[in-house]
Amino acid sequence: MSPLSRRGFLSGTAAGAALIALHPYAARAAANQAHLRIMETTDLHVHVWPYDYYADKPVDTVGLARTAALIEQVRAEAGNSILLDNGDFLQGNPMGDFIAYERGMTERLMHPIVSAMNVLGYDGGTLGNHEFNYGLQFLDDCIFGAEFPIVCANVATKEGATPTEDETLVKPYVILDRELTDGAGAKHPIRIGLIGFVPPQIMQWDRNHLEGKVTARDIVPTAEAWVPKLRAEGCDLVIALCHSGIAGATAEPMMENAAVPLATVDGIDVILTGHQHLVFPGEDFADTEGVDREKGTISGKPGVMAGFWGSHMGLVDLLLERSGDRWTVVSHTSEARPIYERDADKKVVPLVASVARIEEAVQPEHEATLDYVRRPVGKTSAPLYSYFAQVADDPSVQIVSQAQEWYIRQMMQGTQWQGLAILSAAAPFKAGGRSGADYYTDVSAGDVAIKNVADLYLYPNTIRAVKITGAEVKDWLERSAGMFNQITPGKADQPLLDTDFPSYNFDVIDGVTYRIDLSQPSKFGPKGEALNPEASRIVDLAFDGKPIDPAAQFIVATNNYRAGGGGSFPGADGTTIMFEGPDTNRDVVVRFIVDQGTINPSADGNWGFVPMPATSVTFETGPGADRYVAEQKLVLEKVGDAEGGFVTYRLML
Repeated sequence: MSPLSRRGFLSGTAAGAALIALHPYAARAAANQAHLRIMETTDLHVHVWPYDYYADKPVDTVGLARTAALIEQVRAEAGNSILLDNGDFLQGNPMGDFIAYERGMTERLMHPIVSAMNVLGYDGGTLGNHEFNYGLQFLDDCIFGAEFPIVCANVATKEGATPTEDETLVKPYVILDRELTDGAGAKHPIRIGLIGFVPPQIMQWDRNHLEGKVTARDIVPTAEAWVPKLRAEGCDLVIALCHSGIAGATAEPMMENAAVPLATVDGIDVILTGHQHLVFPGEDFADTEGVDREKGTISGKPGVMAGFWGSHMGLVDLLLERSGDRWTVVSHTSEARPIYERDADKKVVPLVASVARIEEAVQPEHEATLDYVRRPVGKTSAPLYSYFAQVADDPSVQIVSQAQEWYIRQMMQGTQWQGLAILSAAAPFKAGGRSGADYYTDVSAGDVAIKNVADLYLYPNTIRAVKITGAEVKDWLERSAGMFNQITPGKADQPLLDTDFPSYNFDVIDGVTYRIDLSQPSKFGPKGEALNPEASRIVDLAFDGKPIDPAAQFIVATNNYRAGGGGSFPGADGTTIMFEGPDTNRDVVVRFIVDQGTINPSADGNWGFVPMPATSVTFETGPGADRYVAEQKLVLEKVGDAEGGFVTYRLML
């Protein structure tokens, strides 16, 4: 096979390696030593161009075309390098939806993200959980055009008695036979093993696409079975492409974020992580057991997590030493290089320019996506925004909930369930958090285009309905109320939101009315585990103006992720599903807007907080909130600016 240096194209900005300082490993490598750079992208989610299709404007914070400039720089800094992707590349922005739902895929067509990756010369990749969102045939058609191997060891089309006897969906691993140039300029062979892993929760999250077709195994036991085979085949270096996050240090059955225990598996040398949309090494994992953010190690092994949407390029540098005919790691460093930074005023400052050949590789698809997202589908009589979605009933959540209820009511006509009360559960997807101060829905009154609907509902979930009891409705809301910290009455400016609680798990249920008593502890923990079984934050829960009957039966409209157990909500574990629709929730919203012509997204205020005299809380939101604060039926006061471009508000309870 070709040597590592075969991917040596340089742009004008990176041309001339003499202008770029060599890494210390490259500068001091001896005759029997070599410097190897392992580059990672992860969670690209079809972001090739530095463009926000939802906002319909260029941005400097995303895009593989920008990350490509970092890749070129790294290749110039040392002769030996390898470029790998860690999954979640096929879904996540309107370009992905355009390809999946409108243009389509066959083996004769190229997916734009794969085209861009081919141009960059990737050496390998793995599958992420979002690769399964559009079904197995779509996935197969997309990766058919990849000019690099894609591996995943823990998804099987047919399970054997042990993982190594499985028939896997794609190759479980691949061995790259390459050449390294040592410090004296001599070339030596090296065998690099790549093995991939994906969260086994794909069977829950994409049940409709996967059930009966594939199975997913536990990550760590699968690695323990396969890695010895790579070593037996003479691998000098084994790299785990782990589309799984950094969390608990102790292995648990079917762990979603298993990078720390995975790194303990004997025979794995380097671990590339992702899935969480965070950065390692860095402050995101300052207090995480089993990791050293200064040394960049996970269970003592060099590791990296490269943010999301092309925001960073992960980089692991290895100093390898050759003894006989084998290589061993003698030293290592890790870093996550950003494509932008924020200045003293929190404004985004790009650190690199786009690589033209990457943009050009997907120019037709980019332009087609712009046409796709700009099509009007109706009008809204009032603005749609999510700046206050975590503290008050919200118009952006309201319209999704209304659309789901409208759809399910039609589906129930003429069935045995006709006449049963229908509720609707929806959550805010764009609510700042780790995605930044600009990550909010903000649609002006007037025309509503497809890009606006995608902004309201980010993911290609499909519509579902579950049948649950009134008691389960209450516990569903108790789980959702874990969003909030416990508040002490009479105390000022207490942080309201648990920053580790994702906004997509803050379900609001329409069709009932209720209040949340923040003085009480949360009944459920961050993962849905029973925390305080006797606690009750949800009070005054009523249906049709009367206290809800715990034994009454309700239909709740939701999505496949939630209905199948995503988020671990009471009443939603896959066993209560009574309707599976063929349509995505996003398409349901589009149909609803088309049917209504003009929508009225005003929130109906069906939920709120129990009053607490002389008590105030604070929360962060995007600066765009200032335009809508006067519309809120809350006592709000702007406190000032916060880190990352956010602003802080005070809410009087």
